[in-house]
Amino acid sequence: MSKEVVGFSNIGELFDGEFPDGEEISQLKTVNKYDVVSVISYMIGVDDSYLDSKFSDEYANKINELRKNQEASIIRYLCKLRTTLMLNFKKTDDEMRYNLANIDRLDYFNHDEIKKLQSWGLQVVQPNYRSDKYIDLFNKLIYERIDACKALFPDWLKFEYIKDIFVVPQYNKPGVMKAEFAKFQEHIQEYPFQIYIYWEPDGEAKNIINSDGIFLNTIYSQHDDYFHDSSKFHDATDFTKESIYDFISRSKRTIIVVDCENSDVYKWYGVLKNLNQDEIEKVERIILYDDYHTYCGWDWLEKFINIAVKHVEVERVTDRKSLVDIKMTAGVCEAHYNENIDSFILCSSDSDFWGLISSLPRANFLVMYEYTKCGQAIKDALQSRNIYHCSMDDFYTGNSEELKKKVLLNELKNEASNIIGQNGKELTKSLYERTKITATNNEMELFYNKYVKIMRLKIDDKGMFVIEVNE
Repeated sequence: MSKEVVGFSNIGELFDGEFPDGEEISQLKTVNKYDVVSVISYMIGVDDSYLDSKFSDEYANKINELRKNQEASIIRYLCKLRTTLMLNFKKTDDEMRYNLANIDRLDYFNHDEIKKLQSWGLQVVQPNYRSDKYIDLFNKLIYERIDACKALFPDWLKFEYIKDIFVVPQYNKPGVMKAEFAKFQEHIQEYPFQIYIYWEPDGEAKNIINSDGIFLNTIYSQHDDYFHDSSKFHDATDFTKESIYDFISRSKRTIIVVDCENSDVYKWYGVLKNLNQDEIEKVERIILYDDYHTYCGWDWLEKFINIAVKHVEVERVTDRKSLVDIKMTAGVCEAHYNENIDSFILCSSDSDFWGLISSLPRANFLVMYEYTKCGQAIKDALQSRNIYHCSMDDFYTGNSEELKKKVLLNELKNEASNIIGQNGKELTKSLYERTKITATNNEMELFYNKYVKIMRLKIDDKGMFVIEVNE
């Protein structure tokens, strides 16, 4: 009995490169991430009980590491001192003025944290100080120490925006902190957990540290900017991940097949990094079907994962025609019939994989694609055949930075012998274009300042002049 190929009659419509009508971004199957706000929450002084309940499971280790981090803890304790003083400003001033008290003797200040700060060399207890001098002192110490926390945040995030919620500009000028105190008192319900930060409340009763998405959109908009990449604060749902694990566990033998021409290596790496490694390592191997025109990121993938990788580079008969889809189809058929591989995870946004699926009716398939390259018709066809499918765009990509960095630095080293006479910023831009890494101007500027700008001429062990790239 022949098996009907659902959707085959409209194969030309399946991949039109447009986002399907009626399918909004809000419908993506994602959940919030807390990578950034977990750090922010700790540093501004959110209560430990909330940190341990809100950021349990995958963030528990991060919170514990922050507790061991001296620079993060210094900022946390200073912020708590500042907030406590803002909440008890007049009361504290009266105690100092009439009872000769100090912050280490007032029970609403945390004495253990004060002692810890002093043991780290920060003299937060001063004789003959009043509330106004203490608020200046706390602001000054936060300003001096906040840059030491830059490494706690990813390079793709504008640290100056993070810094601005801790540092009060011109805090020691007359009237500045008085205005901040009035704003804090008037809008205290809009401050996260009534903790003081430097920002402009917008009148909405929302907790800006409730998720990475809310926080990033808020602080960027406060600077008349826009955070463009939702994959940095969203991840696929547990349902999506469990469906992948279930597909693997129900299979006898599974391999992953990737059409490198029609897949983004950094998104694909994000998928692998966000899956349970014990589950995903049940896959026997990953086969990358590549073309010599494809960018170099795929060459590095196997160095960052624990699954065996076979890289098949397909030559072209003519420059205008790729044979990757034909080679991939042949490879999958061979694996199915000769090796008894019963299940395949296909990663491609090309309509040609539909012909592959229809030609192996007894094989099991799971399909991953990119939203902007996949039309609704192909999704409907997969749904009709009860083939589970999901988008690589749903997975968090913030953890793909290590792969991007390695690829960029390798390309920079390859270019080192040709840099004389080149413009450094133009070279940086060309590196991103060549590696197909999507980045903001700020990210490219950071890479330029951190790696390109500081390249140096040195002599190696053989006495030869070489360009040194500092990793």
